[in-house]
Amino acid sequence: MQEYDVALKLLLKGSATLTVRELTGTTVVKWLDVELPKVDLLGQSVDGQLIHIELQSGNDPAMPFRMMEYCLGVQRLFGQFPRQILLYVGEAPMSMRSELRGPGLSFQYGLIDIRTLNGDRLLESEQLGDNVIAILARLRDDNGAVHRIMERIAGLAMAERETARAQLMIVVELRHLAEAIEEEAHRMPIDLDIRDHSVLGPMFIKAEEKGRREGLQAG
Repeated sequence: MQEYDVALKLLLKGSATLTVRELTGTTVVKWLDVELPKVDLLGQSVDGQLIHIELQSGNDPAMPFRMMEYCLGVQRLFGQFPRQILLYVGEAPMSMRSELRGPGLSFQYGLIDIRTLNGDRLLESEQLGDNVIAILARLRDDNGAVHRIMERIAGLAMAERETARAQLMIVVELRHLAEAIEEEAHRMPIDLDIRDHSVLGPMFIKAEEKGRREGLQAG
């Protein structure tokens, strides 16, 4: 999930404020630099609570163990147990558990399938990050949403436009909507290639190469 991790983390830490509020029920006022390996996002809410958001694109039966390890790591580092949310962004139906129980042990965390979020509400947000993440949520019209987002991106300054489209191109791969993005790009004054993006370009090229290798192996 490395290709999607970076793009989604940048969006959630940047302009996807409504999405974060929908996920957590609160406002994250500060994102913390975490010295723990593999912890995706750790923020501090307006009331001082630590919020841990973990991103997952596949159903991993070991997630309860991983989330408990992350929880203990954050507590050791900050002296406070975080409120944890596992955000599932994959295409297959979510089948992971949100708890771990054993003799004298009861551990739970929040588990949210991003498709339960109202994508049309996110599209109405003034923040472009919310609009892009709306692609992964529950929408009445996927192609209509793509058109609206591309219209917003077309109106941005060149530097912002490049980053926004690159992030969108990576996110839509989770829903196989890249072709719709390319069609919209031909109709609008956007002439950018995600491969030229300094941060996201190498990840996209890597994903393309992986896809070609898997295609050759399947053939």
